[in-house]
Amino acid sequence: MPKIVDPEARRREVAEAVFRVARRDGLEQASLRNVAAEADLAIGSVRHYFGGQADIMIFAMRYFAERAGERMRRRAGGLAVPDPAAPPAEHMATLEALFAELLPLDAERREEAEVWLAFSVGARTRPELRPLAREMHDDLRSIAVRVLEAAGRAGVLRPGLDIAAEAARVHALVDGLTLHAVLQPESTGPEEMRTVLRRHIGELTGLPAEDGGGTR
Repeated sequence: MPKIVDPEARRREVAEAVFRVARRDGLEQASLRNVAAEADLAIGSVRHYFGGQADIMIFAMRYFAERAGERMRRRAGGLAVPDPAAPPAEHMATLEALFAELLPLDAERREEAEVWLAFSVGARTRPELRPLAREMHDDLRSIAVRVLEAAGRAGVLRPGLDIAAEAARVHALVDGLTLHAVLQPESTGPEEMRTVLRRHIGELTGLPAEDGGGTR
């Protein structure tokens, strides 16, 4: 009896293979042949699920974005449905934890950050990848806007803040910390990223940024 293959599971397998190749050898080495070998699949099998290398790259990056988005949705409850009885510091911790999901604070998020950087650089010279790179950039800005709007509704932010401008600042902060962590991991580790993020959240909320605790 022929083996039944779950198409989506197989496509995710290939996406994970893209991640491994891109992290180890760079996105330019994520050819159809190399990705198939990394996934321990025949090239014909990969072609059955994807139209070509660009199709593989786009699926892999959408899978990456969905994975990060799912983590943020799991974290979002505290701000989406604020508890009026909760102390401001609790809402501040939730806000910090949400933005921390976008930082490479553990092995999974570091892998994603390395692949994101490889993809972003590759999209500069590969026109077929540029629309998705732009979409991902805009999505991150939209996430920052939505999180800050929710924080405003929860009464966490300082009065009078320009949400659009503050979302741009958070976006730049997250991108900058991620870039430093990927390129200079010895000097920009998880604790430094947590401290910088915590202090920025303190500026947004007007609450003191305490050392220790907080994001994971």
